[in-house]
Amino acid sequence: MSYPIRDAQAADVPGILAIYNDAVRNTTAIWNETPVDLANRQAWFSARAEQGYPILVVADDSGVLGYASFGDWRPFEGFRHTVEHSVYVRDDQRGKGLGPLLMAALIERARGCGKHVMVAAIESGNAASVRLHERLGFVVTGQMPQVGIKFGRWLDLTFMQLLLDPAHP
Repeated sequence: MSYPIRDAQAADVPGILAIYNDAVRNTTAIWNETPVDLANRQAWFSARAEQGYPILVVADDSGVLGYASFGDWRPFEGFRHTVEHSVYVRDDQRGKGLGPLLMAALIERARGCGKHVMVAAIESGNAASVRLHERLGFVVTGQMPQVGIKFGRWLDLTFMQLLLDPAHP
């Protein structure tokens, strides 16, 4: 089955919210412990649009199957060419190749925006995400033991990065 990727629309925000809150409740992909409401995701959606940053979705008749986006890595001018991304796939769609499709499209959009580096911050125990990023050319650049907590246990953070345009000054 082919999965077209497109820019998210306001009507996709409830589907994005459902995927986000599922990750909050059931995974260590997001270290928040409290689900958010629709107004929160609408504000996030608007902020991305104001910054000129994409939110990409894969959707079918059942709704949003997955989404990916990036935003500023740090709020300082010196980091203006670096972005941090997130990619989430609906729980019943994981393992179908949507993550790599969304990531490949997101990487191209970051290049199109003139970005130089894309950063991934991954819970170190998420071997599938680490492997996905390695296949896309990301390299591990840092390990931070026990910097977070969720589900009553300490979490380690792995930083990975991809040089989008090594020649960009």
